[in-house]
Amino acid sequence: MITEYIFFALTAVLAIGAPIYMFYSTPVEHGEVKTRLMYLRERKDVIYENLRDLNFEYRAGKLSEADYESLKSNMEEEAASVLAEIAALENASSYSPKGARV
Repeated sequence: MITEYIFFALTAVLAIGAPIYMFYSTPVEHGEVKTRLMYLRERKDVIYENLRDLNFEYRAGKLSEADYESLKSNMEEEAASVLAEIAALENASSYSPKGARV
């Protein structure tokens, strides 16, 4: 009698646990590992797109001139910061110390 209960319990655990284990144990595919430079280039593209959208919305009359100038200034500052960091990373990666093999 006890062996029947143990058998039933094990069967229930396997019937419920196996699908859960198979679902959650599948490996998750990760995308490409992004470098800081790749991230910054993507960020630059997003900022430029946002500036184009901002300009369009201002010309469509959806923004006041004060709001437009404020938002535009913030985005331009962010773009300058991103571009400076991109330039610094590109210069650092192209630099090879004297005598180093390339």
